[in-house]
Amino acid sequence: MLRKMKTDSSMEELILNQLVLNYTDSESDYNAEVIGPCTFNIQQSVKNVLSLYVHSIICILGFVGNILVIITYALYKNTKSMTDIFLLNVAIADLLFVLALPFIVYNELYSWPMGQVACKLLRGSYSVNLYSGMLMLACISIDRYIAIIHAHRHFRLRLLSYNFLICAFVWVCAILLSIPTFVFYQWYEPMNGTTVMVETKEEEPTLTAPEYVCEMRFEDSETAKTVKVASPSIQLAFSFFLPLIIMIVCYTAVIVALMKARNFHRHKAVWVVLVVVVVFITCHLPYNSVLLYDTVSMFHLLPCEEADAWQTALTVTQSVAYMHCCLNPVVYGFIGVRFRTNLKKIFQDLRCLGKNRAKQSSFILVEQLH
Repeated sequence: MLRKMKTDSSMEELILNQLVLNYTDSESDYNAEVIGPCTFNIQQSVKNVLSLYVHSIICILGFVGNILVIITYALYKNTKSMTDIFLLNVAIADLLFVLALPFIVYNELYSWPMGQVACKLLRGSYSVNLYSGMLMLACISIDRYIAIIHAHRHFRLRLLSYNFLICAFVWVCAILLSIPTFVFYQWYEPMNGTTVMVETKEEEPTLTAPEYVCEMRFEDSETAKTVKVASPSIQLAFSFFLPLIIMIVCYTAVIVALMKARNFHRHKAVWVVLVVVVVFITCHLPYNSVLLYDTVSMFHLLPCEEADAWQTALTVTQSVAYMHCCLNPVVYGFIGVRFRTNLKKIFQDLRCLGKNRAKQSSFILVEQLH
């Protein structure tokens, strides 16, 4: 009796090796069956659908939206505030994220044919952009707090030179937090990518050729356990809880200050702040809640059906979290009046450029006819 096993963890590969060794050492004469980790069929089906449709839409919308934000802030903003610089960095992080997403999806569904260096760069850049984007959002909330609550010290505290130092510090922190990703992601030929066969009396063993993958790999089970717990814990702490706490504290003070002001534009700004917080929580709270449960119960034995349900929930909520890179340009950019004005200017300039080229082409054609 044989069972096909498909997993994405090198820690499970270590367990599988031990199972095969234990069976090889035994001298039993009866038929044997290797029982491996759960196959997660439902999760795989859901992942296939999400990768084909939802992730494709995320990549397209995220690419277009963040490109517009980068062009607008880089070329059409003469005076750039601290918030403008932070938004530009968020757009860069989100753009790099959506560019890496198709390759990550392909690796998860199929294999990774591009080698070790590309594997580490892909996963490492994904992690760096995740941390930098979330920390930049926290910086924006602090900047809004200083601009509104401490308006009398506004220009002294918000010097542009400090802004570039803060952005550099955030990117360095993101790289440091991503070191485990750069170290432990490997390009290798997994044992769990094959159908593992155990010889019995009735049939001969067969072995299918594995494909190379880009996944975390560990030399021993203790390192695997440590990293498997530490990596999501760091992600939860610095890419969700820290930005969330900063946003709640800063924006609560901002809302209180704005509500006291009898000004239509101030009250409109309150709704913008609420939209920012609600969108962030809606996108990231479900995924991080499931990730927290998955981390806490990682080494608890669950029935395959229950484990499959939780892995499916993790896949779905992760896709919801990915949507934030599409909504960031809308929430932080398109809502602003100045941004919309500059965006209209982009399309006007493109239209004028197109008309000028059309006139030049017509003039050249007329000259050739004469």
